[in-house]
Amino acid sequence: MFNEKVHVMTHPLVAHKLTIMRDKNTSVKDFRELVSEVGMLITYEATRDLPLTTKEVETPICKAEMPTLAGKKFAVVPILRAGLGLVDGVLRLVPSARVGHIGMYRDEETLQPHVYFSKMPKDVAERDVIIVDPMLATGGSAVAAITEMKRRGCQNIKLMVLVAAPEGIAAVQKDHPDVDIYCGAVDEGLNERGYIVPGLGDAGDRIFGTK
Repeated sequence: MFNEKVHVMTHPLVAHKLTIMRDKNTSVKDFRELVSEVGMLITYEATRDLPLTTKEVETPICKAEMPTLAGKKFAVVPILRAGLGLVDGVLRLVPSARVGHIGMYRDEETLQPHVYFSKMPKDVAERDVIIVDPMLATGGSAVAAITEMKRRGCQNIKLMVLVAAPEGIAAVQKDHPDVDIYCGAVDEGLNERGYIVPGLGDAGDRIFGTK
């Protein structure tokens, strides 16, 4: 259905946790915690290609050359505000990562997203970047965020979401075919209001308790 740039998680823990998140009766506290947990599990897959080198360590038995991360610089960039819910999960696995932020508003006439806030590490162009947002619906915000990061000189960019619609994946691949997409699940599609079906509702409202 999708090409090799789209990575859909098949792990039973991801599927189980997403099902709890989809339940409209799940509390804000539990929803927020699950966003972080699933984000951490997807990060595990999204960082599978991090380069390794070796270092000498002394175990209780002997000295040995052991694998260690090669020190590639890394940044996580949440799309405000819902993307903030995924940051902790990423940082639990990559605690040395820097964090940038992108805020957007949608033009009421054209419905196109525009960046109103962008604060990044000074050396972000030298870093591998993961853009995070719980939902990939129409794809407009993700496309705009990726465009912003490329404008800043970033070359190795990944997009990580919890739930994606085929329409959103298609939009990202049309404008940014070089970007790998990591998602917990791909749902049926969008309804007339642009919400993912069956989806899990407005992720920002459910994370921050503003629904």
